[in-house]
Amino acid sequence: MLEFVGINWWAVLVATVAAFALGGLWYGPVFGKAWMAAIGKTEEDIEPSPAPFIISAITALITCIVVAALMQMTGTTGLASGALFGLITGIGFIATAMASDSTFCGWGVNLWLIQAGYRVSYSVIMGAIIGVWP
Repeated sequence: MLEFVGINWWAVLVATVAAFALGGLWYGPVFGKAWMAAIGKTEEDIEPSPAPFIISAITALITCIVVAALMQMTGTTGLASGALFGLITGIGFIATAMASDSTFCGWGVNLWLIQAGYRVSYSVIMGAIIGVWP
């Protein structure tokens, strides 16, 4: 049974912040220009709004809570085991679902690689943090 009582909420908070910080790097200096090209926009086209950041933080938090609950349920602990758990769930659930969405929406493989790569990477980080801080 999925249990939320024994979750280390500090680990969840730290892992969520780490995932959100990764997004700043991922969509900034690392893949920012490639991401904008993949969505067909320039910096001038993007109007500043807090909404995407708020939604991104909330979805990262929800993902992290679910990863923590599943890791607790399966007894997954430790850095390597947690990172592997994040990799498996990131690829198995997130990247595959995004591949389907990307294909139906015609987003292209570059956008899928950037978007799914970020979420798989943050799942690995979440699993690693939660694994070492059960």
